[in-house]
Amino acid sequence: MKLQILSIYLICIILSSIVLVESSNKHHFKENDEVPFYVNNVGPYSNPTETYEFYTLPFCKPSSISYKKTKLGEILQGDSAVLSDYQFPFKSSFENKQLCEYTLKKNDIEKFKKAIGEYYYAEMIYDDLPIFSFVGTVDDSDPNNIKYYLYNHIPFEFDYNGDQVIRVNIDTEHIKVVELADQDEITLKLTYSAKWQPTEHEFSKRMDLYEEFFTKELEIHWLSVMNSFFLVVLLTAFLAIMIMKILKNDYSRYSKTDEEEDSDYQEDYGWKLVHGDVFRFPPYKNVFSAFYGIGWQFISIVCGILALSLFGMFYPNNGGNMYTAGIVLYALTSGISGYQSAKMYKNMGGNKWAWNIVLTATVFVAPLFIVVILSNTVAITWHSTVALPILTMIEVITIWLFVGFPLTVVGGIAGRRLSENFDAPCRTKNFPREVPPIQWYRRLPCQILIAGFLPFSAIYIELFYIFNSVWGHSTYTLYGILCLVFLILINVTVCITVALTYFQLSMEDHKWWWNSFINGGSTVVFIYMYSIYYYYYISHMYGLLQATFYFTYMFIVCFFFFILLGTVGFYSSLIFVKRIYRNLKSD
Repeated sequence: MKLQILSIYLICIILSSIVLVESSNKHHFKENDEVPFYVNNVGPYSNPTETYEFYTLPFCKPSSISYKKTKLGEILQGDSAVLSDYQFPFKSSFENKQLCEYTLKKNDIEKFKKAIGEYYYAEMIYDDLPIFSFVGTVDDSDPNNIKYYLYNHIPFEFDYNGDQVIRVNIDTEHIKVVELADQDEITLKLTYSAKWQPTEHEFSKRMDLYEEFFTKELEIHWLSVMNSFFLVVLLTAFLAIMIMKILKNDYSRYSKTDEEEDSDYQEDYGWKLVHGDVFRFPPYKNVFSAFYGIGWQFISIVCGILALSLFGMFYPNNGGNMYTAGIVLYALTSGISGYQSAKMYKNMGGNKWAWNIVLTATVFVAPLFIVVILSNTVAITWHSTVALPILTMIEVITIWLFVGFPLTVVGGIAGRRLSENFDAPCRTKNFPREVPPIQWYRRLPCQILIAGFLPFSAIYIELFYIFNSVWGHSTYTLYGILCLVFLILINVTVCITVALTYFQLSMEDHKWWWNSFINGGSTVVFIYMYSIYYYYYISHMYGLLQATFYFTYMFIVCFFFFILLGTVGFYSSLIFVKRIYRNLKSD
């Protein structure tokens, strides 16, 4: 199975490198060659998900609408690029070239004023390079007399190296505007200019110019991550020393001979007394096995995406490659979830194999499908470009039906046949031991607060940058730091879950299976709480469409990491429990 996972990663990396090489070969031009200029989406700057087609605003349209050929990832991120009448021949500079001249009626003027008031920005594409510009600007210095200005002249600046385009920018200092007053109609004359200048910047690194991390901010970022890293090291060392010392005392107490106990008798207490119940399988075996199997699949997906990111697969305006990679990796790694789920289910003595496979294949897909349908319905109502076309939904479902689900079935059959018996160091008694009363501050709700807060405190600084990238307009390319933070998260989750499992067993509570899984995944409670705080107090997002996408997809993300971190917490606790009871001498 490890060899299969490694093969999948190698195939993805090879394919990504081939795609990058082929794409770079398409970006060579001769002087005065025509390069297509596309206008993509417009939408409020505060709502990155709320996007509409460019010509929903009353700009002058081409005589015929020609859409850019889009890939799966571009459709998933809501791209709807249209070939425009802008003409920028390669290395050809000019001034005040007229795009069009037309008349705006009162209704069209009001549309522009509304868009300018909501800070609509437009995305354009030239040689696969993104260009961003606001539609206009507003002067609200006098609340009683707000003025709206529409950009009617846009000066473009192009950097080139040899026969390749390196960068496209807009000279904001020389933008010209026209005021949109309260009038019945206005005649607009839209113009633009182009200025080409050479540069020594390499084509292979042109996307680095779009990174927004300045040197000082990057240093602060690294310092915060290293601070979290050293705190995690200290926490790990502290917990390891503490648990080892306590276990040493426990073993010393439990290993006393009967003669020594006669002279100074003390009744046994602690985790030794539950040795006959600690390996009693939990309720809802099918659900537990499905979560466990999917958790291993999600770990493989995250490792695969991080590996691809380190190889430079993801960069600004990369056509939604991360969406495509996520779908492909989910389909290809479905065999892992089927194998691990069936293996665990057989160890637990389960016999409903069909339900086990179906549950493993749908326990995450079903909530995701509901969220997609809900958000898509709202997007269609708003006529937004983020609404997925029916053909795209059929394409994704087909990938799951003909690749993901069959691999889950194959993995389930393999897991059932190849799994060995559950290696329990202690024999489980016929009748379960009664759990003694436990103080309220040692019960599961309080454990969730402790188990979730510590891992969250180690990653919350990085969450701010990730949220700004996903739900804002920042660019995130520090994937090396992201890998380090992911390792920190896994390490803290392992340490705190093992510690809480030990304390639970010390209270003679043998029902640790589900508790360790829930404690491991409890970090998502704080992540979702942070997402609520981010929406209301950090971002400026508003409206039903944006709120629907934000909160529903954040729920799916949190559900994803609940299963992933829950699997990490349970598996580490399972290894720990087996280890301490294997060294225990019991009757």
